[in-house]
Amino acid sequence: MAMEQGNSPFMSDINVTPLVDVMLVLLIIFMVTAPMMMQGVNVSLPKTTSKPLPSEKEHLIITVDRSQQIYINDYKVEIEALQAKLKKIYEGRADEKVYLRADKGVPYGVVVRVMSEVKNAGVERLGMVTEPLKEKTKSR
Repeated sequence: MAMEQGNSPFMSDINVTPLVDVMLVLLIIFMVTAPMMMQGVNVSLPKTTSKPLPSEKEHLIITVDRSQQIYINDYKVEIEALQAKLKKIYEGRADEKVYLRADKGVPYGVVVRVMSEVKNAGVERLGMVTEPLKEKTKSR
């Protein structure tokens, strides 16, 4: 009752070539689509000559985009609800530090109103986020 090895109609070896092909295609798809899945608020920041500040942890960032929409980190907030939301966020926290990112095309009055709402929420330290100016190299 012994079976002969040479006459078996079934192949007992695993063919890994199709598996490798599928895995490589999936890897390429994920590599191409992963950067597209990053989300955020696009803001064209004003440029200044200040140096970047060292950051030991993530802080709360309020963003005002070109269309004057306001975001706390990545969550959209109406200006009327900004003060209440900030009070809720900083309830019981000792570190009340907020950074403000505003598009350079946003009117000054809108930025000042957002700053006023932040200050009225009890936040003592408000920082402004900017981009550094590109230094020109001197040619001889």
